[in-house]
Amino acid sequence: MPNTIKLRTDVFTRAARLAGYRSDYALAKAMDVNRSTVARVLSGDLQPGPAFIGGALTALAPMQFDDLFEIVPTQR
Repeated sequence: MPNTIKLRTDVFTRAARLAGYRSDYALAKAMDVNRSTVARVLSGDLQPGPAFIGGALTALAPMQFDDLFEIVPTQR
């Protein structure tokens, strides 16, 4: 069964606030993605893609992949 990547929403949100991002817009701008992408990934409507993952790791450094994301089996 293939795997997918899931955002650790609580850790991500806490890290963003601690890094000084007070809105999804400010965070999205730092991540170089659309604000709607941040909102949709946070709500679970969209899985994080390469641009989101790379942007999150850049904007929220020194957070690491395993801090912000988890690998889970794809549900069918």
